[in-house]
Amino acid sequence: MFPSDHPFRIANFRAYWAARFAMTIAQNGMIIVIGWQVYTVARQTMSLKAAAAQLGLIGLMQFVPLFVTTPITGWVADRFDRRLIARATVSLQLICALILALATSEGWMSLPVLFGVAILLGLARAFAGPAFSALAPNLVPRDVLPTAIALSSISWQVGTIIGPAIGGFAYAHAQSGAYWLAVVLFGIALICMMLIGKVPQPPRSSAHPIRQIIDGLAYVWHNKLVFGTITLDLFAVFLAGTNALLPIYAHDIFKVGPQGLSLLAAAPAVGAALVALFFSVRPLKTNVGPKMLIAVLVYGSATVVFGVAHLIVPGYAFQVGIVALAVAGAADMFSVYIRSSLIQLYTPDDKRGRVGAVSQLTISASNELGEAESGFLASMLGPVGAVLIGGGGAIVVTILWTYLFPSLRAARTFDPPETETAS
Repeated sequence: MFPSDHPFRIANFRAYWAARFAMTIAQNGMIIVIGWQVYTVARQTMSLKAAAAQLGLIGLMQFVPLFVTTPITGWVADRFDRRLIARATVSLQLICALILALATSEGWMSLPVLFGVAILLGLARAFAGPAFSALAPNLVPRDVLPTAIALSSISWQVGTIIGPAIGGFAYAHAQSGAYWLAVVLFGIALICMMLIGKVPQPPRSSAHPIRQIIDGLAYVWHNKLVFGTITLDLFAVFLAGTNALLPIYAHDIFKVGPQGLSLLAAAPAVGAALVALFFSVRPLKTNVGPKMLIAVLVYGSATVVFGVAHLIVPGYAFQVGIVALAVAGAADMFSVYIRSSLIQLYTPDDKRGRVGAVSQLTISASNELGEAESGFLASMLGPVGAVLIGGGGAIVVTILWTYLFPSLRAARTFDPPETETAS
């Protein structure tokens, strides 16, 4: 079925890929439902703007543990068996899903429960990210590593996009359904991780742990292509992310309820899946840097269209909003495919955990902290103003990064140069 040199021919990689895919779907399915529950519970006693601030707070609760532990998580991923770290973090997330499932089905769900679980999820994801991202290159030979990284990136990104859709549909069917589904998916991920046999570990440095942490941060700073790629994701998605505001659009602007929320959450998944399918048949090989920058511009523009759909086409606002989100999902998948491959291939194996931790921090900042920014901004300017500022900001950032980091627009392939770009 697969060519002889395909990563899916390797049992360890198949188990890893399935585990990451299942875990990512479960994570993001839970996040969208947690946001909906926070908003609906808050709206029972609060105004729209005050409830929007609660959405910002739930994003902040997931980000703070990651921010605090980032220097440690990367070092842990480079120092200890990455399989064991991954198994432990999947187990903790399974417990979180079980708590939310029981709280919802038995009627003792509350804002404190939601906030408490959000903190635990943030802690689990802080350690899971570097371990999972650094593990993939240990499972395959060097000559198929670019394909393995692309497949790993696709599993994460598609899971990130379709997770909210699946979670929204499951919640619309039964309020505890999304969490019980997450319990099953985390269980599958844990079983798959247990199937991965012993893999090579990077050599352990004799340097002091603090010195190793500093070295990882220094590598990111000095490699301008890696630094530019990581920070582009940080600022563009931080500004233009709309996930936190989907409950507001579904509840108060489009007035489509949880079923409509499911469709809004599913829209980016459609766009991302189409792009992922295309790359599985026609891998990207040329002009990767310029194409990444164009994709981020499209992402910001589509976000703006989503934000004003109800103003420019009031009779078809919901439909236009879905199309805009689908385009945003496609553009995001396109850019993440390139970003993930560049970061992994330009980073030595003994630093992948620490660089992965920095990358994850920026991803979480752009997602969870971005949700906090969106919620707080919506509480001050309203949801439409928040989306417009975010989408426009992503466009401005991309234009600036094109000139601030010439190595981005100069990158033509995924192959790193003989000498790392440093200055």
